[in-house]
Amino acid sequence: MKTPVFGITGYKDVGKTTLTAGLVEVLSSRGLVVSTVKHAHEIFEIDHKGRDSYRHRQAGAQEVAVVSRSRWAIVHELGAASEPTLAAVLEKLSPCDLILIEGYKEERHAKIEVRRCGVDHPGIAENDASIVAIASDMDIAGQTVPVLDLNNIVQIADFIVNYLKSDTGQ
Repeated sequence: MKTPVFGITGYKDVGKTTLTAGLVEVLSSRGLVVSTVKHAHEIFEIDHKGRDSYRHRQAGAQEVAVVSRSRWAIVHELGAASEPTLAAVLEKLSPCDLILIEGYKEERHAKIEVRRCGVDHPGIAENDASIVAIASDMDIAGQTVPVLDLNNIVQIADFIVNYLKSDTGQ
């Protein structure tokens, strides 16, 4: 059985990461094993200058694995290669109960759009059928999808679980 995926999307600085982290906390407390994929538009570092793994990459290693008794990570340098697809990244994850995807506006998996009062961006849901709900801290009238309280993580977690149950026929 394929692991269900569900997305959290929206524009910069609307609270996607805060919502995603809150959902992981709530869903994990219910006994679910949750993994996440976070899309970053900018170049990012998971290790820093002066660290041994950073020196390995700077020396030209294509992949560097950092392993300890509490966690491990592999950093893969793309060089001239293209950014991997979401599907390719999902294939690399270990088995789990749910994968939450942060970002990836253009992908077609079911998503909640995050909107925040005071952050002026156009809505995504109006033109994207993969948006199945909006989470916001303001009233939004005239939507064809449910509008959830951005500050009520339990309500949003319940919505996701119920949506996935109904969507997969379980």
